[in-house]
Amino acid sequence: MLSLEYPSITVKLRDNARFSTICIHAGQEPDPSTGAIITPIYQTSTYVQDGLGRHKGYEYARTQNPTRSALEGNIAAIEGGKAGFAFASGMAAEGAVMTLLQSGDHVVVTDNTYGGTYRLFERVLRKYQLDFSYVDSSSLDEIEHAIRPATKMLFLETPTNPTLRLTDLKGACELAHAHGVVVVVDNTFASPYVQRPLECGADLVVHSTTKFLNGHSDSVGGIVVAVKDEHIEWLRFIQNAEGAILGPMDAWLVLRGTKTLPIRMERHNANALALAEFLAAHPKVARVHYPGLPSHPQHALARRQMCGFGGLISIELGTFERARTLLESVRLMALAESLGGVETLISHPATMTHASVPPERRQAIGVTDDLVRISVGIEDLEDLREDLDQALTHL
Repeated sequence: MLSLEYPSITVKLRDNARFSTICIHAGQEPDPSTGAIITPIYQTSTYVQDGLGRHKGYEYARTQNPTRSALEGNIAAIEGGKAGFAFASGMAAEGAVMTLLQSGDHVVVTDNTYGGTYRLFERVLRKYQLDFSYVDSSSLDEIEHAIRPATKMLFLETPTNPTLRLTDLKGACELAHAHGVVVVVDNTFASPYVQRPLECGADLVVHSTTKFLNGHSDSVGGIVVAVKDEHIEWLRFIQNAEGAILGPMDAWLVLRGTKTLPIRMERHNANALALAEFLAAHPKVARVHYPGLPSHPQHALARRQMCGFGGLISIELGTFERARTLLESVRLMALAESLGGVETLISHPATMTHASVPPERRQAIGVTDDLVRISVGIEDLEDLREDLDQALTHL
């Protein structure tokens, strides 16, 4: 049992506390001076020291900030890791993870990864002699065939953005570890409510906190959660050395978001499944990608590996013009980048999230011009269904 003692304040979080309780309490203590139950926004750049070499654990805000520390402890506990490191964006978090590698190292990557990840790997990190191979990580055979002596990391995204293919996390981790390869999982699309990669054997988990963890479309950030001491030591060093930290206001906003993560994800899951079933039965929709549908090729894996099927749906409409018509005909849903907020967002991956991916590669990984992605929010289901229904009449 964890007991945090203050004058007339005691907070207890049992070692076997369950997920919703961890989301609300982990990493956070009542303010010792006032008893405030919500972690304050420590909007400061430096800290007064008692004397040379004597301080209260904080010296300079790039290195440590109490609000950021609370968030890092909170999300580390939510993911079941030992330590978390919060960064200014999801891409900054990924960049920090890649500093674990050295020139000449090889990385096996999920082929249908986020466009920003592909851009970082291909346009930036190849300049520093890192090598990348992209495979359909839903196939363990393809992963194994891609591993070579120089392979040091397996970078997985599951479900993938935006075609929602899945990777067998336990199988992939066992395979990678048999070759001495570190496994990193981008868990942004699922959230730790839906999926816990560290419990499946992953070494590191990355999130864009901008998405489901924050949940309110008002903060940009990223986090890495680690379990191994050597990774923790390096990430702590690189966070301070490079300085791409999450600010205290953004950390506070994400802390607010994680408190309601379980109840929000329940609604995201329920609304997305109902809309996916509606769209799958609609004559003007050519195909629906959603792990919760029995027609999804990895539906059985989704049932084993995930708690619910997530809040993202992708649909194929046949032509770019039909996709454009739908995108410009919705009224309640907002045409916008990003995902994971309480409001429903609709987007066109080929020209938005994956615009930096070459056209021929987009086609190869299924990001076709007729593909539309829906981040299903927590509005009333009937309002969402009616909005899609009226928009589809324009096709």
